[in-house]
Amino acid sequence: MTNTTTLTPLKVWLERDGALLRLRLARPKANIVDAAMIAALHAALDAHQTAHGLRAVLLDAEGPHFSFGASVEEHLLPSCAAMLSALHALIITMVEFPAPILTVVRGQCLGGGLEVALAGGPIFATPDAQLGQPEMKLGVFAPAASALLPYRVNQPNAEDLLFSGRSVSGADAHVMGLVQTVADDPEAAALAYFDSHLASKSAAALACALAAARGPLIRNLRARLHELETLYLHRLMKTRDANEGLAAFLDRRTPNWEHI
Repeated sequence: MTNTTTLTPLKVWLERDGALLRLRLARPKANIVDAAMIAALHAALDAHQTAHGLRAVLLDAEGPHFSFGASVEEHLLPSCAAMLSALHALIITMVEFPAPILTVVRGQCLGGGLEVALAGGPIFATPDAQLGQPEMKLGVFAPAASALLPYRVNQPNAEDLLFSGRSVSGADAHVMGLVQTVADDPEAAALAYFDSHLASKSAAALACALAAARGPLIRNLRARLHELETLYLHRLMKTRDANEGLAAFLDRRTPNWEHI
């Protein structure tokens, strides 16, 4: 391990003689993807965007859970516009990053946490990990996941996760195509994948391969996220139920839907 730095709430260091960038969410147990976490992730990726010889990023988390999701408080008016803008800028940076991003998931990987994982490359998860987009239970929807999930799983499975708000296990997510590798020690599995399949490759060739493979996603994502932000801010957040659902979550009570 070399060049270790800490950007609260994120740990950042380089391994494998600078070939592997490690990013670790470091606010257990929830590892909430709030403004501070988003900014730290964005800064770390920006700082290593042109790192010579970087062949991959490994993103994981301290504690028993990857992330409980985004900050519900930051979903409230008037802060939600800034939150969505920052999160979506991070999503675009991850999708366009010139090295594969491997994500290790243990425990809960929900909401904004799963959206961050979706913006990377292969996901390595424990069989009993729980992955889901529970936003619908709060009367809102998941903008970034709405854009990214159909690229990961088929449209019916994407809609199932987005509409139901349910979580699926790592094992079931693997069958669905959401998770690429299931292992009792997903960090070791991700490191083994890097050592076996990426370490010997040209960083320049990997960057071109990523641009080639993700061309349609990269071309479409900015427009889709703009459309989804507009839908979220100018239609969803004007409904009574969206505001009721968020308030009910913060008040720890059952929401009272009026369907308006």
